[in-house]
Amino acid sequence: MERAVGETALSLESQMILLATAVSGSPFLGLLGTVWGVMDAFTGVAEAGSPNLVSMAPGVSGALITTVTALCVAIPAMFGYNFLVTSIRGIIVEMDNFAAELASEFEHKYVDHGSRLPAVASAQAGDSAFRR
Repeated sequence: MERAVGETALSLESQMILLATAVSGSPFLGLLGTVWGVMDAFTGVAEAGSPNLVSMAPGVSGALITTVTALCVAIPAMFGYNFLVTSIRGIIVEMDNFAAELASEFEHKYVDHGSRLPAVASAQAGDSAFRR
């Protein structure tokens, strides 16, 4: 039963790596886009020869779009990841508890504990014979 619980837990957690990667990786992609956009803005200024809005706007807008896109991916993925991790942990605890209760119920119904009592009683009687 413990094996089935473990396999089910692994199955539930197997696709969580996709959300974890989105949560941790998209801010870095946003940062990369921001740096690239700022470099593009500086290139536009250098090509125009003077800093004006027309030469800087494409690079700055590209930087902002990349940053916003990365945040739009990372924030919902983080909430989804945290929700699913909490839910999966709860399900695993419920499965562990059920497996323990079922094993206990099987033990009480199908394991005969009465055969051990005479052996314990005879062992105790033997111990008292040695103590005399």
